[in-house]
Amino acid sequence: MSKRIIISVTSDLNTDQRVLKTAKTCYDNGFEVLLVGRWLKKTKFIDVPFQIKHFRLFFNSSVLFYAEYNIRLFFLLLFSRADIFLSNDTDTLIANFLAAKIRQKKLVFDAHELFPEVPELAHRPAIKKIWTKIEDYIFPHLKHTYTVCNSIAEYYKNKYGIDMKVVRNVPYLSEFGEKKHINQGEKIILYQGALNVGRGLEWVLNAMPLIENAKLVIIGDGDISEKLKKITIDLNITDKVEFWGRIEGEKIRKFTPMANLGLCLLENKGLSYYYALPNRIFDFMHAGVPILATDFPEIRDVVVTHKTGKVIHQYEPEYLARIISEMLKNPISTEHFRSLSKEFCWENDEKVILEILEKHV
Repeated sequence: MSKRIIISVTSDLNTDQRVLKTAKTCYDNGFEVLLVGRWLKKTKFIDVPFQIKHFRLFFNSSVLFYAEYNIRLFFLLLFSRADIFLSNDTDTLIANFLAAKIRQKKLVFDAHELFPEVPELAHRPAIKKIWTKIEDYIFPHLKHTYTVCNSIAEYYKNKYGIDMKVVRNVPYLSEFGEKKHINQGEKIILYQGALNVGRGLEWVLNAMPLIENAKLVIIGDGDISEKLKKITIDLNITDKVEFWGRIEGEKIRKFTPMANLGLCLLENKGLSYYYALPNRIFDFMHAGVPILATDFPEIRDVVVTHKTGKVIHQYEPEYLARIISEMLKNPISTEHFRSLSKEFCWENDEKVILEILEKHV
């Protein structure tokens, strides 16, 4: 009988490409997979070969959400057939840790970010302290762990003495097609991802009045969607900005190669962002699209080292407009992106997950 793994995350799964890829890796390598997420108003059923369960919660925000989710998850893990529990991020860890202890099951942990250091907790010291205490108690006991980049792995090694492996949030090698064309007319500046605080979109919107012959396409949704739309109206640039909302990953992958410039501009709102290595860095690489990104350590290590775009640390409208205009007018060569994609691909990084899963408890 194949081993059964229960993978849990607090997202609704629709756009959580890292977790979906992890589940598929497990399934393709002989594991019986149950992937647990939650159901939101915009959640859609997704066609996957493994089993999915969505929790429909009474609470979808605040401490009540985390409490309800972990209680529901704990009882699911306690009474479901399983050999391995795979917890994604600290907000699923309490239920997984307790259930694994009680049932003497193998626990694997994937840290997508430095959870207590996310921008949403920057002005909530009491809540941040609670999450820190949870990590202080549980992390020293974790034996099978991995994360998205070297900086976060090093941070947790220094703090808790745990040896985290690195599995980058990279696409499949074949995930993006050939670049469709180079726009000769209006250029496309592309942002794709969550519309949350600290993503630098306000900077770009303020620069757009100074950028000629270009359109900003924003794909995604989030807490500041309405704020960004209001800025667009106030700046009178509705003809230069398009909000596409959340769209399916397959549609994004078809559109991305048509862009002339990709964006990954993060504000320094804590260590979680400072050490971030977003999947957009690799998505644009695979799509053959140059990137303009923030000069943070992990991002710089890819973008500058491998010449996939430009990193900056100034965001005044005039400066940003000048840099974007220059990159659109004189694009860098992307001929080497294809060979880079063969290095930075899920087919390589998933091997680390499989090695961890095959280790004895």
